[in-house]
Amino acid sequence: MMEQVATGTFEVKLSPQADEHNSGTLMGRLLIDKTFHGDLDGTSKGQMLSAGTAVKGSAGYVAMEQFTGTLSGRKGSLVFQHSGTMNRGAAQLTLTVVPDSGTEELTGISGSMEIIRDMGNHSYRFAYTLTS
Repeated sequence: MMEQVATGTFEVKLSPQADEHNSGTLMGRLLIDKTFHGDLDGTSKGQMLSAGTAVKGSAGYVAMEQFTGTLSGRKGSLVFQHSGTMNRGAAQLTLTVVPDSGTEELTGISGSMEIIRDMGNHSYRFAYTLTS
């Protein structure tokens, strides 16, 4: 199994949702809708939980996101798990494939994704291996 790298761009739409469990204004729940272009070609849907703080630039979020489409021509779906923090503006983000979440031609996939933000545009670098 040799690691491969997929790159491209994506657009994302975040839709805030009402949450009866959220008593403070710093907590949030959002729906994620993405469209991927490049080596990943398809869409994803997910949900995010976020928490801000009273300190500007400090926050955290977790999310689950299911991608459906193709990866370098291989058809299927997979699930990404997000874990992100911002410590006074310094961001740290981990985005990994949930083990055994790959379907069809993406069965056996593992890997992690880096998200690059540049002046409002989003791109990705997805390092992955496929056992099949």
